Amino acid sequence: MFDQDKDIADLQDKVILITGGTSGIGAQCVLRLAPKNASHIYFTGRDSKRGIAIIKEAQDAGCTTPLTFVECDLTKLASVKSAADKILSEQTRLDLLMANAGIMNQPPGLTADGYEVQFGTNFLSHALLIKKLLPLMEKTAEIPESDVFNLNETFFNERQNMATTDSERCSGGVRFDDLKTVQNFAVLGGMMRYGQSKLAAVLYARELARHHPDILSVSVTPGIVGTELVSKQNAFHRTTIWLSAKFTQGSIFTPEEAPASQLWCACGPRSEIKQGAFYEPVGVLSKTTTKYTKDDVLAKKLWEWTEAELKKWVD
Repeated sequence: MFDQDKDIADLQDKVILITGGTSGIGAQCVLRLAPKNASHIYFTGRDSKRGIAIIKEAQDAGCTTPLTFVECDLTKLASVKSAADKILSEQTRLDLLMANAGIMNQPPGLTADGYEVQFGTNFLSHALLIKKLLPLMEKTAEIPESDVFNLNETFFNERQNMATTDSERCSGGVRFDDLKTVQNFAVLGGMMRYGQSKLAAVLYARELARHHPDILSVSVTPGIVGTELVSKQNAFHRTTIWLSAKFTQGSIFTPEEAPASQLWCACGPRSEIKQGAFYEPVGVLSKTTTKYTKDDVLAKKLWEWTEAELKKWVD
Protein backbone atom coordinates (compact mmCIF):
# COMPACT_ATOMS: atom_id res chain seq x y z
CA MET A 1 0.00 0.00 0.00
CA PHE A 2 1.40 3.37 -1.03
CA ASP A 3 2.25 5.58 1.97
CA GLN A 4 2.14 9.28 1.09
CA ASP A 5 4.58 10.14 3.86
CA LYS A 6 7.11 7.33 3.52
CA ASP A 7 7.08 6.25 -0.13
CA ILE A 8 7.83 9.53 -1.90
CA ALA A 9 11.51 9.55 -2.81
CA ASP A 10 13.81 12.53 -2.35
CA LEU A 11 13.07 15.13 -5.05
CA GLN A 12 16.45 16.84 -5.07
CA ASP A 13 16.99 19.07 -8.14
CA LYS A 14 13.38 18.56 -9.32
CA VAL A 15 11.23 21.50 -10.41
CA ILE A 16 7.50 20.91 -10.02
CA LEU A 17 4.33 22.69 -11.15
CA ILE A 18 0.91 21.91 -9.65
CA THR A 19 -2.25 23.63 -10.88
CA GLY A 20 -5.09 24.23 -8.45
CA GLY A 21 -2.66 24.23 -5.54
CA THR A 22 -4.56 26.55 -3.22
CA SER A 23 -7.29 24.15 -2.10
CA GLY A 24 -8.43 20.54 -2.05
CA ILE A 25 -6.27 17.86 -3.60
CA GLY A 26 -3.92 20.35 -5.25
CA ALA A 27 -3.08 21.98 -1.93
CA GLN A 28 -2.50 18.59 -0.34
CA CYS A 29 -0.14 17.65 -3.18
CA VAL A 30 1.87 20.82 -2.54
CA LEU A 31 2.06 20.08 1.18
CA ARG A 32 2.99 16.41 0.66
CA LEU A 33 5.76 17.20 -1.82
CA ALA A 34 7.13 20.25 -0.01
CA PRO A 35 9.21 18.27 2.55
CA LYS A 36 10.88 16.15 -0.16
CA ASN A 37 13.68 18.62 -1.03
CA ALA A 38 12.60 19.66 -4.52
CA SER A 39 14.57 22.47 -6.11
CA HIS A 40 11.39 24.51 -6.51
CA ILE A 41 7.62 23.94 -6.36
CA TYR A 42 5.30 26.27 -8.25
CA PHE A 43 1.55 26.09 -7.74
CA THR A 44 -1.26 28.01 -9.37
CA GLY A 45 -4.59 29.41 -8.26
CA ARG A 46 -6.75 32.51 -8.39
CA ASP A 47 -6.64 33.48 -4.71
CA SER A 48 -3.29 34.92 -3.62
CA LYS A 49 -4.35 34.88 0.06
CA ARG A 50 -4.85 31.12 -0.14
CA GLY A 51 -1.53 30.79 -1.90
CA ILE A 52 0.26 32.66 0.86
CA ALA A 53 -1.52 30.53 3.47
CA ILE A 54 -0.34 27.29 1.81
CA ILE A 55 3.26 28.54 1.76
CA LYS A 56 3.03 29.52 5.44
CA GLU A 57 1.57 26.13 6.37
CA ALA A 58 4.46 24.36 4.64
CA GLN A 59 7.05 26.63 6.24
CA ASP A 60 5.49 26.24 9.69
CA ALA A 61 5.90 22.48 9.25
CA GLY A 62 9.63 22.98 8.67
CA CYS A 63 9.72 22.94 4.87
CA THR A 64 12.67 24.77 3.31
CA THR A 65 11.84 24.00 -0.33
CA PRO A 66 11.20 27.21 -2.29
CA LEU A 67 7.46 27.51 -2.95
CA THR A 68 6.01 30.04 -5.39
CA PHE A 69 2.35 30.86 -5.88
CA VAL A 70 1.55 31.78 -9.50
CA GLU A 71 -1.75 33.56 -10.05
CA CYS A 72 -3.61 31.90 -12.90
CA ASP A 73 -7.24 32.10 -13.98
CA LEU A 74 -7.99 29.03 -16.08
CA THR A 75 -11.01 30.71 -17.65
CA LYS A 76 -8.60 33.09 -19.42
CA LEU A 77 -6.00 31.71 -21.82
CA ALA A 78 -4.02 34.95 -21.52
CA SER A 79 -3.64 34.26 -17.80
CA VAL A 80 -2.49 30.70 -18.52
CA LYS A 81 0.06 32.00 -21.02
CA SER A 82 1.33 34.52 -18.48
CA ALA A 83 1.73 31.81 -15.83
CA ALA A 84 3.68 29.61 -18.23
CA ASP A 85 5.87 32.53 -19.31
CA LYS A 86 6.77 33.23 -15.68
CA ILE A 87 8.03 29.69 -15.18
CA LEU A 88 9.88 29.73 -18.49
CA SER A 89 11.62 32.96 -17.49
CA GLU A 90 12.73 31.59 -14.12
CA GLN A 91 13.61 27.93 -14.69
CA THR A 92 15.89 25.87 -16.91
CA ARG A 93 14.08 22.61 -16.20
CA LEU A 94 10.63 21.24 -15.35
CA ASP A 95 10.39 17.67 -14.10
CA LEU A 96 6.77 17.28 -13.03
CA LEU A 97 3.57 18.97 -14.15
CA MET A 98 0.41 18.02 -12.26
CA ALA A 99 -2.70 19.35 -14.03
CA ASN A 100 -4.98 19.26 -11.04
CA ALA A 101 -7.27 22.31 -11.11
CA GLY A 102 -10.85 22.08 -12.29
CA ILE A 103 -14.54 22.86 -11.88
CA MET A 104 -17.56 20.55 -11.89
CA ASN A 105 -21.25 20.69 -12.83
CA GLN A 106 -21.30 24.41 -13.56
CA PRO A 107 -24.29 26.25 -15.02
CA PRO A 108 -24.10 27.10 -18.73
CA GLY A 109 -21.41 29.64 -19.45
CA LEU A 110 -18.38 30.61 -21.50
CA THR A 111 -14.76 31.33 -20.70
CA ALA A 112 -13.29 34.74 -21.45
CA ASP A 113 -12.17 33.31 -24.80
CA GLY A 114 -15.61 32.00 -25.74
CA TYR A 115 -15.32 28.27 -24.98
CA GLU A 116 -17.82 26.23 -22.97
CA VAL A 117 -16.67 27.01 -19.44
CA GLN A 118 -15.97 23.50 -18.11
CA PHE A 119 -14.23 22.38 -21.30
CA GLY A 120 -12.19 25.58 -21.39
CA THR A 121 -11.23 25.40 -17.73
CA ASN A 122 -10.71 21.68 -17.19
CA PHE A 123 -9.17 20.81 -20.53
CA LEU A 124 -8.17 23.58 -22.93
CA SER A 125 -6.40 25.79 -20.39
CA HIS A 126 -4.31 22.85 -19.20
CA ALA A 127 -3.56 21.88 -22.79
CA LEU A 128 -2.17 25.38 -23.37
CA LEU A 129 -0.08 25.20 -20.20
CA ILE A 130 1.34 21.85 -21.26
CA LYS A 131 1.98 23.04 -24.81
CA LYS A 132 3.79 26.17 -23.61
CA LEU A 133 5.96 24.18 -21.22
CA LEU A 134 6.66 21.19 -23.49
CA PRO A 135 9.97 22.55 -24.82
CA LEU A 136 11.21 22.99 -21.24
CA MET A 137 10.09 19.49 -20.28
CA GLU A 138 11.71 18.01 -23.38
CA LYS A 139 14.93 19.86 -22.56
CA THR A 140 14.77 18.42 -19.06
CA ALA A 141 14.26 14.93 -20.45
CA GLU A 142 17.67 15.21 -22.12
CA ILE A 143 19.40 15.57 -18.74
CA PRO A 144 21.00 12.26 -17.67
CA GLU A 145 18.90 10.37 -15.10
CA SER A 146 16.09 12.90 -15.36
CA ASP A 147 12.51 11.68 -15.16
CA VAL A 148 10.00 14.04 -16.74
CA PHE A 149 6.34 13.47 -15.98
CA ASN A 150 3.01 15.01 -16.98
CA LEU A 151 -0.06 14.02 -14.99
CA ASN A 152 -3.65 14.96 -15.88
CA GLU A 153 -5.95 14.55 -12.91
CA THR A 154 -9.50 13.62 -13.81
CA PHE A 155 -12.54 12.32 -11.98
CA PHE A 156 -13.39 10.40 -15.15
CA ASN A 157 -14.35 6.92 -13.93
CA GLU A 158 -17.63 5.23 -14.74
CA ARG A 159 -17.56 3.13 -11.58
CA GLN A 160 -17.02 6.15 -9.35
CA ASN A 161 -19.15 8.91 -10.79
CA MET A 162 -21.27 10.00 -13.70
CA ALA A 163 -18.59 11.56 -15.89
CA THR A 164 -18.22 8.64 -18.28
CA THR A 165 -21.92 8.07 -18.85
CA ASP A 166 -22.44 11.81 -19.14
CA SER A 167 -19.79 12.08 -21.85
CA GLU A 168 -21.54 9.22 -23.63
CA ARG A 169 -24.64 11.40 -23.87
CA CYS A 170 -22.62 14.00 -25.77
CA SER A 171 -22.83 13.11 -29.43
CA GLY A 172 -19.44 11.76 -30.45
CA GLY A 173 -18.04 12.10 -26.91
CA VAL A 174 -16.79 15.63 -27.64
CA ARG A 175 -19.14 18.03 -29.43
CA PHE A 176 -16.57 19.89 -31.50
CA ASP A 177 -19.19 21.85 -33.45
CA ASP A 178 -20.55 23.66 -30.41
CA LEU A 179 -17.59 23.92 -28.02
CA LYS A 180 -17.87 27.68 -28.49
CA THR A 181 -21.43 27.73 -27.16
CA VAL A 182 -22.79 27.22 -23.64
CA GLN A 183 -24.09 23.75 -24.63
CA ASN A 184 -27.30 24.23 -22.69
CA PHE A 185 -28.48 20.61 -22.60
CA ALA A 186 -31.95 20.08 -21.18
CA VAL A 187 -31.22 17.33 -18.63
CA LEU A 188 -28.10 16.98 -16.43
CA GLY A 189 -26.36 19.48 -18.66
CA GLY A 190 -23.73 20.45 -16.11
CA MET A 191 -22.57 16.87 -15.65
CA MET A 192 -22.67 16.18 -19.38
CA ARG A 193 -20.38 19.14 -20.02
CA TYR A 194 -18.17 18.05 -17.14
CA GLY A 195 -17.89 14.51 -18.51
CA GLN A 196 -16.98 15.87 -21.92
CA SER A 197 -14.12 17.92 -20.44
CA LYS A 198 -12.78 14.95 -18.49
CA LEU A 199 -12.98 12.63 -21.47
CA ALA A 200 -10.86 15.18 -23.32
CA ALA A 201 -8.26 15.10 -20.54
CA VAL A 202 -7.97 11.31 -20.74
CA LEU A 203 -7.66 11.32 -24.53
CA TYR A 204 -5.17 14.18 -24.53
CA ALA A 205 -2.86 12.46 -22.03
CA ARG A 206 -2.81 9.44 -24.31
CA GLU A 207 -2.07 11.51 -27.41
CA LEU A 208 0.60 13.46 -25.55
CA ALA A 209 2.29 10.17 -24.71
CA ARG A 210 2.16 9.16 -28.37
CA HIS A 211 3.54 12.44 -29.71
CA HIS A 212 6.13 12.96 -26.97
CA PRO A 213 7.28 9.53 -25.75
CA ASP A 214 10.24 11.02 -23.87
CA ILE A 215 7.76 12.53 -21.39
CA LEU A 216 5.80 10.08 -19.25
CA SER A 217 2.16 11.16 -19.50
CA VAL A 218 -0.82 9.59 -17.74
CA SER A 219 -4.27 10.51 -16.44
CA VAL A 220 -5.51 9.54 -13.00
CA THR A 221 -8.68 9.73 -10.94
CA PRO A 222 -8.35 10.36 -7.19
CA GLY A 223 -11.75 8.77 -6.61
CA ILE A 224 -14.67 10.66 -5.13
CA VAL A 225 -13.30 13.24 -2.72
CA GLY A 226 -14.94 15.59 -0.24
CA THR A 227 -13.53 18.80 -1.70
CA GLU A 228 -15.29 22.03 -2.61
CA LEU A 229 -16.18 20.48 -5.97
CA VAL A 230 -18.60 18.24 -4.07
CA SER A 231 -19.61 20.48 -1.17
CA LYS A 232 -20.75 23.25 -3.53
CA GLN A 233 -23.15 20.95 -5.43
CA ASN A 234 -26.89 21.08 -4.81
CA ALA A 235 -28.53 18.54 -2.51
CA PHE A 236 -29.50 16.19 -5.35
CA HIS A 237 -26.00 15.96 -6.78
CA ARG A 238 -24.36 15.71 -3.33
CA THR A 239 -26.63 12.77 -2.52
CA THR A 240 -25.92 11.10 -5.87
CA ILE A 241 -22.17 11.53 -5.38
CA TRP A 242 -22.35 10.22 -1.80
CA LEU A 243 -24.26 7.11 -2.87
CA SER A 244 -21.83 6.50 -5.72
CA ALA A 245 -18.89 6.75 -3.31
CA LYS A 246 -20.53 4.43 -0.79
CA PHE A 247 -21.09 1.67 -3.31
CA THR A 248 -17.81 1.98 -5.24
CA GLN A 249 -15.16 2.93 -2.70
CA GLY A 250 -16.82 2.54 0.70
CA SER A 251 -16.91 6.24 1.56
CA ILE A 252 -15.93 9.63 0.22
CA PHE A 253 -12.17 10.13 0.46
CA THR A 254 -10.92 13.09 2.47
CA PRO A 255 -8.72 15.71 0.77
CA GLU A 256 -5.85 14.37 2.88
CA GLU A 257 -6.32 10.81 1.59
CA ALA A 258 -7.03 11.69 -2.03
CA PRO A 259 -3.56 12.76 -3.28
CA ALA A 260 -2.32 9.18 -2.97
CA SER A 261 -3.34 8.37 -6.55
CA GLN A 262 -1.56 11.34 -8.10
CA LEU A 263 1.48 10.99 -5.87
CA TRP A 264 1.83 7.28 -6.64
CA CYS A 265 1.84 8.07 -10.35
CA ALA A 266 4.17 11.03 -9.96
CA CYS A 267 6.60 9.54 -7.46
CA GLY A 268 6.05 5.78 -7.56
CA PRO A 269 8.16 3.13 -9.29
CA ARG A 270 8.50 4.00 -12.98
CA SER A 271 8.67 0.33 -13.96
CA GLU A 272 5.04 -0.03 -12.86
CA ILE A 273 3.66 2.97 -14.77
CA LYS A 274 2.39 2.54 -18.31
CA GLN A 275 2.84 5.40 -20.76
CA GLY A 276 -0.45 7.07 -21.74
CA ALA A 277 -2.52 5.00 -19.30
CA PHE A 278 -5.41 5.92 -17.01
CA TYR A 279 -5.14 5.01 -13.31
CA GLU A 280 -7.64 4.50 -10.51
CA PRO A 281 -6.87 4.65 -6.76
CA VAL A 282 -4.23 3.74 -5.86
CA GLY A 283 -1.92 2.75 -8.68
CA VAL A 284 -4.53 0.53 -10.34
CA LEU A 285 -4.42 0.47 -14.13
CA SER A 286 -8.01 1.15 -15.16
CA LYS A 287 -9.81 -1.50 -17.13
CA THR A 288 -12.95 0.61 -17.21
CA THR A 289 -13.36 1.91 -20.73
CA THR A 290 -16.10 3.05 -23.06
CA LYS A 291 -16.20 3.36 -26.81
CA TYR A 292 -14.98 6.94 -26.49
CA THR A 293 -12.09 6.45 -24.06
CA LYS A 294 -10.54 3.91 -26.43
CA ASP A 295 -11.44 5.76 -29.65
CA ASP A 296 -8.13 6.54 -31.39
CA VAL A 297 -9.87 8.49 -34.15
CA LEU A 298 -11.53 10.75 -31.58
CA ALA A 299 -8.23 11.19 -29.73
CA LYS A 300 -6.48 12.20 -32.94
CA LYS A 301 -9.27 14.62 -33.85
CA LEU A 302 -9.09 16.20 -30.37
CA TRP A 303 -5.32 16.59 -30.65
CA GLU A 304 -5.57 18.27 -34.06
CA TRP A 305 -8.44 20.53 -32.94
CA THR A 306 -6.48 21.55 -29.85
CA GLU A 307 -3.32 22.27 -31.82
CA ALA A 308 -5.27 24.55 -34.16
CA GLU A 309 -7.11 26.37 -31.36
CA LEU A 310 -3.95 27.04 -29.34
CA LYS A 311 -1.64 27.96 -32.20
CA LYS A 312 -2.02 31.70 -31.70
CA TRP A 313 -1.21 31.38 -27.99
CA VAL A 314 2.15 29.71 -28.46
CA ASP A 315 5.10 31.88 -29.42
